[in-house]
Amino acid sequence: MAQTDEVRFISSAVKLPPFSPPLCRHSLFSSARSNFAKLPFNFNFSLDSQSQPINFISQFLKNQPFFHRNVTKNRIFNLGFKKPPLFCSAALALSDSDSAQSKGGDEAGSMIQYKGDESGSVTQSKNVSSSRATEEERVLISEVLVRNKDGEELERKDLEAEALNALKASRANSALTVREVQEDVHRIIASGYFMSCMPVAVDTRDGIRLIFQVEQNQEFQGLVCEGANVLPTKFIEDAFRDGYGKVVNVRRLDEVINSIDNWYMERGLFGMVSGVEILSGGIVKLQASEAEVNDISIRFLDKTGEPTVGKTRPETILRQLTTKKGQVYSMIQGKRDVDTVLAMGVMDDVSIIPQPSSEIGKVDLAMNVVERKSGGGISGGGGISSGITSGPLAGLIGSIAIYHKNLFGRNQKINLSLERGQIDSIFRMNYTDPWIEGDDKRTSRAIMIQNSRTPGTLVHGNQPNNTGLTIGRVTAGIEYSRPFRPKWNGTAGLVFQRAGARDEKGNPIIRDFFGSPLTASGNSHDNMLLAKLETVYTGSGDPGSTMCVVNMDQGIPLSPEWLVFNRVNARSRQGFAVGPAKFLFCLSGGRVVGKFPPHEAFPIGGTNSVRGYEEGAVGSGRSYVVGSGEISFPVMGPLEGAIFADYGTDLGSGPTVPGDPAGARNKPGSGYGYGVGVRVDSPLGPLRLEYAFNDQKTGRFHFGIGLRN
Repeated sequence: MAQTDEVRFISSAVKLPPFSPPLCRHSLFSSARSNFAKLPFNFNFSLDSQSQPINFISQFLKNQPFFHRNVTKNRIFNLGFKKPPLFCSAALALSDSDSAQSKGGDEAGSMIQYKGDESGSVTQSKNVSSSRATEEERVLISEVLVRNKDGEELERKDLEAEALNALKASRANSALTVREVQEDVHRIIASGYFMSCMPVAVDTRDGIRLIFQVEQNQEFQGLVCEGANVLPTKFIEDAFRDGYGKVVNVRRLDEVINSIDNWYMERGLFGMVSGVEILSGGIVKLQASEAEVNDISIRFLDKTGEPTVGKTRPETILRQLTTKKGQVYSMIQGKRDVDTVLAMGVMDDVSIIPQPSSEIGKVDLAMNVVERKSGGGISGGGGISSGITSGPLAGLIGSIAIYHKNLFGRNQKINLSLERGQIDSIFRMNYTDPWIEGDDKRTSRAIMIQNSRTPGTLVHGNQPNNTGLTIGRVTAGIEYSRPFRPKWNGTAGLVFQRAGARDEKGNPIIRDFFGSPLTASGNSHDNMLLAKLETVYTGSGDPGSTMCVVNMDQGIPLSPEWLVFNRVNARSRQGFAVGPAKFLFCLSGGRVVGKFPPHEAFPIGGTNSVRGYEEGAVGSGRSYVVGSGEISFPVMGPLEGAIFADYGTDLGSGPTVPGDPAGARNKPGSGYGYGVGVRVDSPLGPLRLEYAFNDQKTGRFHFGIGLRN
């Protein structure tokens, strides 16, 4: 082994360059993330209705230099600190002092010096006079110590213990090479508590003493955060709270930075911490960079992706977006905007592509839209009317509609439809402006004219002579609707209605078989002008989620013969899951006060009321309450089974309805039902087939579409 007398280890102090005066502060991190503000990148991702924002952000951060930490200029941010050389680079030299002195000016020629670069590799410098094998020569170390930069004992023994625990090769009575000492220097720095470390070899009577002279980081005394416009102050304070008054640990600091970056990513926000400094006095300064939206443009594309001329006005699309100029761009908010534009019903495909902006620190958004070939068309369909009680075939109805969903390029809609069955029929004309121009509250307007004929069996039942009656209504009205809080929507309107009863031949009648009146005025028809108010709360929108609807109709007597009454109706639904089982509870109730026709009473019983009874067979009254509960569970694929129970009552108000149609037909006024059923998911909603028993010990099948209201 080579002689160890008068052997010295020489190292440059491991320090990062200080900032220039007059601030007199030490820079723990260089401008590793300052490139964020310059946006030197190309976007190559788009967001459409199928995108997952969190996955997109994760992929974006991995692939775009816009968000990459600058690992060339500053590697301290490397996650996990897997490469200790990221924290420092040390220049170590091994020389024989006797040989150097004997050669005088040729001393440099006998010295072999090795310098570690940022990647941890060791390269041989100039003035090399021997082979690389010299680096592998070992020097016997008798003692290993950790001292401060002045060679004195550390005041804090816990930091001394941290440095000693970080050592791997440097142990007393061990033979070390230059490379092994260099690696232990990196390990001490990698512990996160020290800003510099210099190994010094001292020849003593007992042998070579290896001293690691370290300089600890400052104690954390305060925080300054700049550029964080959407990052909550409390989140930052909580992240740094545990470190106050303690020596700054670079590892812990990097974990905090990653948690802040993750906060942005989880919310789909274009933001991150772009720079960190430790100022004099132990003040940590964070620089956050958040990409604000500079401009939003609409690009119309054809099916092949080539630019084309659109039919929809760009301002009609832009006002649908919740993303606005000056906001920090959110991928989650962008996805909601994509879904909103698709919900207009005039687009086949929508995507948002972020692009670099001419303004530093901002992004431009390009929304690519592919319009449907035609905004109008003809449709047809069929269904079953729940108000028919004389057999399922009598309840079958067919429908045809002529519509246009994008009048004048403003997404205004017009619809002419006809529904026709063996008993009932509805002709309806609707015009809807989903967002009135110039309004900033998303107010919509709907104008409706309708002529309908519906069965009167819900209240009056089938006539004993097996003849039926229908209720004819001519209705015209206008309604305005707008969201006034998240998940809440309100509607107000005026509706004129002219209603009367007719027999199976279409002749007007004013009394039924039992002599009960069919109109409130005693004439062949009743006129009424109703002011309508409605409030709707919807939860997550998932099937079975919370829903609540409250509506009120108030008759306005513009003419002495017009009806005056007040009707309030409310219904709610609450669903939740316990394991694979789903629970659904529904409750509804209402009350009518004033002069009203009998056919406007609340019917109780049927598929969407108390199952086990025919439609309206429990009773009809001025007041009512209906409650139901059911448990559904998966059976196979889309097929689900269900167990349910219902209860309804007219609260004793049946006799107060003009003519007491329920009492004349011996309806009980209250009742319950229970049974089992199956559910199958379909594009129209869950298809329900159920069999229920009532408290009269009779049973019947029920078929319905969609969830119970």
